[in-house]
Amino acid sequence: MQPEDLSTDGLELAGFMNAPVGIMVLSHRRILRVNAEIEAIFGWRRAELEGRSVRVLYPSSVDYEKTGARWHRWLENGPRYEDERFMQCKSGEIIWTRARGRTLTPDDPFRLIVWTFDRLEDRAPGSAALTPREREVTRYVVNGLTSKQIAQALAISPRTVEVHRSAIMRKLGVANTAELIAKVIVER
Repeated sequence: MQPEDLSTDGLELAGFMNAPVGIMVLSHRRILRVNAEIEAIFGWRRAELEGRSVRVLYPSSVDYEKTGARWHRWLENGPRYEDERFMQCKSGEIIWTRARGRTLTPDDPFRLIVWTFDRLEDRAPGSAALTPREREVTRYVVNGLTSKQIAQALAISPRTVEVHRSAIMRKLGVANTAELIAKVIVER
């Protein structure tokens, strides 16, 4: 592909499709168009996503609803919004992402909106107080791994995983694994 062989529309399409950041165009939370990086981040093919509700990328219905309400409130006051959050891949893996949105229709913020997504490795809500290893353990816990499985994945002892898990729960103010998962997925 040579730049001089492309029309202006062709250049814009090539830029959109091959941008090094995930780009998604939505209308009322339905996916109209995604680029190749969205496929790489979430594991869905374009044809599987386009036309569907963006709900398929959320770990829970509660998270989808709460996030939508928060985005709508913010976008009513300005054309841009940004946050970091857990999203769900096609495989079921839950990943931490940065989402940035801009509405193209300020009078009806969700009518036409462009979002970008970056996958953020090993960061989680409230993670400023967590060590890098604790953030890594949190990611595995949220994805449903046991302490033994986490230990194998990280090449550490299960007891060390339990020490990290206890520190995470203390720092995030939760009493058990279910509360930890709710804290990092639902409460953001």
